[in-house]
Amino acid sequence: MKTLVIAEKPSVAQDIVRAITPSAGKFEKHDEYFESDDWVITSAVGHLVEIQAPEEFDVKRGKWSFANLPVIPPYFDLKPIDKTKTRLNAIVRLAKRKDVGALVNACDAGREGELIFRLIQQYAKSKQPVKRLWLQSMTPAAIREGFATLRSDAQMLPLADAARCRSEADWMVGINGTRAMTAFNSRDGGFFLTTVGRVQTPTLSVVVEREEKIRKFISRDYWEIHATFLAEAGEYPAKWFDPKWKKAAANADNAEPDAELKADRVWSEREALAIADAVRGKAATVTEESKPTTQAAGQLFDLTSLQREANGKFGFSAKTTLSIAQSLYERHKALTYPRTDSRALPEDYLPVVKKTFEMIAGSTMRHLAPHALTALNGNYIKPNKRIFDNAKVSDHFAIIPTLQAPSGLSEAEQKLYDLVVRRFMAVFFPSAEYLVTTRITTVAAAPGRPKHGTAPPGGSEAHAVASVGAVVGHSFKTEGKVLVKPGWLAIYGKEAEDENTDEKDSKTLVPVQPGEMVRAEVVEAKGLKTRPPARYSEATLLGAMEGAGKTVEDDDLREAMQEKGLGTPATRAATIEGLIAEKYMLREGRELIPTAKAFQLMTLLRGLGVEELSRADLTGEWEYKLAQMEHGHLSRETFMAEIATMTKNLVAKAKGYDKDTIPGDYATLSAPCPNCGGVIRENYRRYTCTGKTGKGSDSGCGFSFGKTPAGRTFEVAEVEQFLRDKKIGPLEGFRSKAGWPFSAGMVIKFDEETKNYKLEFDFGDDKNADTGEIIDFGSQQSLGACPKCGARVFEHGKSYVCEKSVPTLAQPTPSCDFKSGQMILQQPIERAQMSKLLATGKTDLLDKFVSMRTRRAFKAFLAWDKEAGKVNFEFAPSKFPPRKTAAPRAGTVKTPFGKTVAAKAAPAAKKVAAKKAPAKTAAVKTAKPKAPRKTTPGTGLKPSDALAAVIGAEPVARTQVIKKLWDYIKAEGLQDAANKRAINADAKLLAVFGKPQVTMFELAGIVGKHLS
Repeated sequence: MKTLVIAEKPSVAQDIVRAITPSAGKFEKHDEYFESDDWVITSAVGHLVEIQAPEEFDVKRGKWSFANLPVIPPYFDLKPIDKTKTRLNAIVRLAKRKDVGALVNACDAGREGELIFRLIQQYAKSKQPVKRLWLQSMTPAAIREGFATLRSDAQMLPLADAARCRSEADWMVGINGTRAMTAFNSRDGGFFLTTVGRVQTPTLSVVVEREEKIRKFISRDYWEIHATFLAEAGEYPAKWFDPKWKKAAANADNAEPDAELKADRVWSEREALAIADAVRGKAATVTEESKPTTQAAGQLFDLTSLQREANGKFGFSAKTTLSIAQSLYERHKALTYPRTDSRALPEDYLPVVKKTFEMIAGSTMRHLAPHALTALNGNYIKPNKRIFDNAKVSDHFAIIPTLQAPSGLSEAEQKLYDLVVRRFMAVFFPSAEYLVTTRITTVAAAPGRPKHGTAPPGGSEAHAVASVGAVVGHSFKTEGKVLVKPGWLAIYGKEAEDENTDEKDSKTLVPVQPGEMVRAEVVEAKGLKTRPPARYSEATLLGAMEGAGKTVEDDDLREAMQEKGLGTPATRAATIEGLIAEKYMLREGRELIPTAKAFQLMTLLRGLGVEELSRADLTGEWEYKLAQMEHGHLSRETFMAEIATMTKNLVAKAKGYDKDTIPGDYATLSAPCPNCGGVIRENYRRYTCTGKTGKGSDSGCGFSFGKTPAGRTFEVAEVEQFLRDKKIGPLEGFRSKAGWPFSAGMVIKFDEETKNYKLEFDFGDDKNADTGEIIDFGSQQSLGACPKCGARVFEHGKSYVCEKSVPTLAQPTPSCDFKSGQMILQQPIERAQMSKLLATGKTDLLDKFVSMRTRRAFKAFLAWDKEAGKVNFEFAPSKFPPRKTAAPRAGTVKTPFGKTVAAKAAPAAKKVAAKKAPAKTAAVKTAKPKAPRKTTPGTGLKPSDALAAVIGAEPVARTQVIKKLWDYIKAEGLQDAANKRAINADAKLLAVFGKPQVTMFELAGIVGKHLS
């Protein structure tokens, strides 16, 4: 009997084949598997199966209604993922072969890999015994060792239970939470999809809470006193501080500790200037203390710490770092398994580490090899509980280089590989040694100076207070940090003599002799402002997710909390990307900024009291329970019962909420109501006029509009601009009732029926742009020269037009027809891009065009097509030239899988039939294509003057008239946005059509009247 091995990816299956061929014998390659005498090796391509509610519990109609919630199925069915169904069927066929007597799970070592295999096994209804191949390195030696120590199915059941629970819990919370919140938001009309998730929503709450602190932050003025003291050996800087200040005492009277209170800050300018005046030019005494300190290298990387480091150093997103690390693991075999949460190595791994150092020392990596040789010669590689600790190794150990030196790495891969190798070597090197000197310079203040110690408003007495006439000493601190022995820092290119230039707080102090008096040469009071907390970057958000919402910088503390984190190292990058894709967050540079949609969701969850979805630490507890299940300390039934209870509670709170609005911290806008000039206030669902005084909605004029038109939530700043200008856009992110994304502008127009203003979408069809009225471009700045006639181009309506294409005082009758839309296929064309097109003939590559036919986004340049006389698309050349494929040999054919095989001989009857085929048929096959009909210049129908202004005055065939007319209509964007079968007439076509709009079916009849 044969053993079927199922890997997670095709590349891993190939690696397994190469590794075990010496012992298993030659493998024959088939389209979707490899086979030898004893083994069949195949692979999935990630997840092939997903869970779904059984048919009897699946709600098809009314699924967004509270009536059908909660959905808690007693079990889950499986559903193939459409795009990988072929691969799934191939694996099922292999599993059902009569000669397959056992299975080996060779999917990635971890919770997700276990789930991928278990779902395939369940879908195939396989009953064969199962073993587990647990690989933490992809080298041939590691693979062979893995096969020699296969784990039993019983050993893996706790991990399988945790994997299934995670998947089912995510389904239950995601489906019920999303449907409940969507039902709540849609119960007053419309459809407002509101997605929530067991991990993504608490992660979002962390970002929103930080942004709320930033928005509420009130900057305060404070002062620091900086001095330069002159000693016999030279000058040195110092900063004033209060030696009696203590953090606990300063915050004693505050309800909440004030992090801005510090020993070196003064909270009034008068006090700061008084201190500066008191010490300027005065003599001072000096005391100093020097003590050695050491700094150890950081721990080995797990995935989260690697993602944070790569984000901070290179700006890589978490998703990018994971992708690169996965490539270094799978393709190059240069790193161990990256999806790990461990930062330690097994205790028996010391020999492998020594071999890895030997590999680096003997490699061509000149920037790393000398340090590896230093470690080997200095016997640095020895047992160390901080590095080798079985208790700190989970399913995988830390990310380290393998014994295989990589080659052919991309720039990004090389950067990440170097990052891992340097950290790997650094942990074995000695600590860096510094000499830290703290110098206190004390100036005795003259009698009669005013007392100091004013605290900030609301704060406590920050400094010692002295009565007038007393002699108070003013203390200044200077710290010097000198690198004595670089230790592990040498790997990063830092040496003792140049360390001072590498760190801003590292400086060598000029010496001061014992008993020497120094003088305060320059003393300045510097005015500063307190700053709000920084926004999250991906690096800091990953840290917050790891610490279940608490930003923990200390490695040991973070490690103690990691089992209670949000998500897992493998899923955190996907969670962040998912929040960005759902428009809950924006990525601006390295900052992550929550949107209005995110604030609205958090307001709803808090208002409903659904703590399970808004508290990061609570979700961290669930992750901890899953980890407990993996270790066999918690049952699957207990965990899922808790999830079911939480889900029922969530739905009940949303369903039973009966108040008019959700309480929240809402904005009062500065822009007035367009109808009555009253105050516009925000509530949960709308922006509403509350009257001249703004005291209540009853006194308003009735003007209001929803915060989320067509599924896109307004930002407050957008609403302010909208109310001021009565127009905005074009904006992206709207969705039609059919679910298609679209872009549009919006306008506020007066409605005669309601005698109030209302919102309307503006699709840029510019129906009223060509009214025949005289246009004045005097207040506008030209974007450039018209490519047709050289006149100036301006904005007009929703287009960019030549000044000679519309009636103006200088030229009432238009003589040019250049015009280009400000939005083309949902791509906004900014002024800067149109200016560039006019100046250089082409825009930058624009990436938000959406095909009318396929609804797919595409990238293109806009370029001036001189031959066609209009703006056209120009596409970037493909990065991948077409492959040159050898023509198949005579008598061969290509199979669908790309193999060349011998062609089957045609049946004899068909051969005879071919011989008897009529000669006429053969003649048809070899006949030359007909030459195009020749036309004599000047022949054809003559267009009228009105039609000639559009297509030219030359005689032309009737079919060519329609083609030229359509070219003009498309170039000018005259198809109606709402009805593509209708054509809006511009100034030229109005003379042809005789009315402002016609249908495409009328064109032929109308054109006939203009041909003779």
